[in-house]
Amino acid sequence: MANLSAAQRELLLSDIWLSQVPSALADALMSQGMIKTLRDGETLFLRGEPVDGLYAVLDGGFHITGVTRDGREAMLSLIEPPMWFGEIALFDRLPRTHDAVAVGPTALLFVPLGTLDVILDAQPLWWRHFGKLMAFKVRMAFIALEDLSIVQPAERLARRLVWLTYCAVTGGEVGRCKLTIKQTQLALMVALSRQTVNQLLRALEERGVIRLSYGLIEVLDLVALVEAAALTPVERRMLVHAGFFPLQASEVFP
Repeated sequence: MANLSAAQRELLLSDIWLSQVPSALADALMSQGMIKTLRDGETLFLRGEPVDGLYAVLDGGFHITGVTRDGREAMLSLIEPPMWFGEIALFDRLPRTHDAVAVGPTALLFVPLGTLDVILDAQPLWWRHFGKLMAFKVRMAFIALEDLSIVQPAERLARRLVWLTYCAVTGGEVGRCKLTIKQTQLALMVALSRQTVNQLLRALEERGVIRLSYGLIEVLDLVALVEAAALTPVERRMLVHAGFFPLQASEVFP
């Protein structure tokens, strides 16, 4: 069983999802899971592998990718602390849909499938909280599909940065977040050339919205980034409802 430090527990509890579940469920997940470590570039699971449980990132991160038979890669998502993932297979028990590859030395909390079954058999009402976690991922997938279909490049990039930050931000870092992602990988996510992505990122940096370094994008002005993303009223309410903005920022987005 996991022997989480106080700092690790605090990190996990800052997650948007875990912070809203019953404390007994959060305690069960944190106490009955186990810590796993991976090296940079090591695979956690591959497309087609059987489901084994639920994960939360403690340090490092993962790229969720898909690779075609001819070697073309699709960069789908960036998973950073303290995000939870792997919940889709918890419901349907079908094989993994994509690959998860560690970005840098990575530590995670792993809750085995059998442990989850015991927890949920004892408290069936807790299933709805895992349903909310999955619903959030489905909502993000629909937003991403729409962005790729009809949104212009500058807004598309800003929107993807907003949603990556939304997924990765922790309670102690509201309004400021570092995303571990290379420009080539971001270009794959938004279906733009690397040159176009570089130009758009430089424009945001010149405005003081972000700071760029190798393999890293630091969000400096979250409110300005949201404005650049031209989010819909519903999307803005999602951010405020989740506590994504401090109070003064939430007042900007009624």
